[in-house]
Amino acid sequence: MARQRSLLLFILALVAVAIFVIVKVPVRLGLDLQGGSQLTIQVKPTAEIKKITSRELEAVQRVIEGRINGLGVSEPVVQTVGDDQILVQLPGVSDPQQAERVLGGTAQLEFKAQKAGTEAGLQIEQQYRQELVAKQPELRKAGDQAAIDDNQSKLKATDQKISALFESAGITGKNLKDAFPETSPNSNGWSVAIRFDQEGGEKFATLTKNLAGTGRSLGIFLDNGLISAPNVGVEFAQAGITGGGATITGRFTAEQANDLAVQLRGGALPIPVEIVENRTIGATLGRDSIQRSIYAGIGGLTLVLLFMVLYYRLPGVIASIALIIYSLLTFAAFDLLGVTLTLPGIAGFILSIGMAVDANVLIFERTREELRAGKTLYRSVEAGFFRAFSSILDSNVTTLIACGALFWLGAGLVRGFALTLALGVVVSMFTALTCSRTLLLAVLGVQGLRKPELFCPNLPTKTSEVAS
Repeated sequence: MARQRSLLLFILALVAVAIFVIVKVPVRLGLDLQGGSQLTIQVKPTAEIKKITSRELEAVQRVIEGRINGLGVSEPVVQTVGDDQILVQLPGVSDPQQAERVLGGTAQLEFKAQKAGTEAGLQIEQQYRQELVAKQPELRKAGDQAAIDDNQSKLKATDQKISALFESAGITGKNLKDAFPETSPNSNGWSVAIRFDQEGGEKFATLTKNLAGTGRSLGIFLDNGLISAPNVGVEFAQAGITGGGATITGRFTAEQANDLAVQLRGGALPIPVEIVENRTIGATLGRDSIQRSIYAGIGGLTLVLLFMVLYYRLPGVIASIALIIYSLLTFAAFDLLGVTLTLPGIAGFILSIGMAVDANVLIFERTREELRAGKTLYRSVEAGFFRAFSSILDSNVTTLIACGALFWLGAGLVRGFALTLALGVVVSMFTALTCSRTLLLAVLGVQGLRKPELFCPNLPTKTSEVAS
């Protein structure tokens, strides 16, 4: 009994925390619910690049993601479509023309030299910029658009101040032939190798010769934003870095090195992009979608609860309470994990409610079989959970495997559906096997409710003894 009381207290505490989270943490809404802009960007081949491959598409996508960060949009979606298009969804953006101006055009990459006497100023501005960047995830999670816009304005102003500390060296993206991550030969870390054409190699040698051993940085700017500022060692003071290439070393992880290489390639690509579609989804459509989704969810849940109570009697009441707990815990988990709620996501949530009911149905049917076989009420309940466990586990594991495949191979709304369904399945196992069991055993402790006919109507009289 002490263990049952502890579990009940734990469940009540979880419910209280879930309600607090739902009230205090705002729900993230996707484009189909919140409204906003959706742009389709066509990546066009050129005389130099006759065919767009996944490598070029990834580089352009990374540049577009960086430009979207400049818009201060919360929860944007950027994904490739087909072989030469990129789909951009910007929830909450009411000015699609502004987005089109920012996202259009070829990326601008430039290598610059830091001006003399600016070492202290650059360090201060970079540290301040890091603080602003670190605030972005927290502000987006809070959903405070005014604070997001203010933080983004400060970022832009800081980028302008940093850019003013550098001067042009005449090396642009057209001079960069390639950039790729590689393992550092003298350590277990990663570095980024860059390769220039002949003109770029000569200018780079001059640039690095002037900076070597001075403590001033070589600034690499993409769309006027500083993406890397390596120093040049004093050993290159005589002739600079020659050979038409260089290696940017640092404490890079594999992901960081690849990210920098992709940004560099994106700035080096002479690939024009064109906005071929610019759609605006109004907020009215979003409100209608939310209302209909809420009505559908409440209606579906009410019908399920009604069926469980009418058909399974007292266990149905217990299952209904467990389902309400399940809904609270799952929705709170969505908030805590930052899940962006879309219409397919809501569909996955409603479907997971059905999965949670399915587990209770299996348990209660097994319990009825045990009662009809002549076992006592307590042993029938225990056996019902024990016998149903393997079936519940098998069905949920197969569903999770399907969710994993959808999330891994799918994109956009399909991944949202898979994520919400998988999270719901995991929580449903907890509520079915822990909450339902704890509540049922607590009910068996009440003398007036220990009646087999409350668990299984039309039970033969000879099997209706009460468990001790």
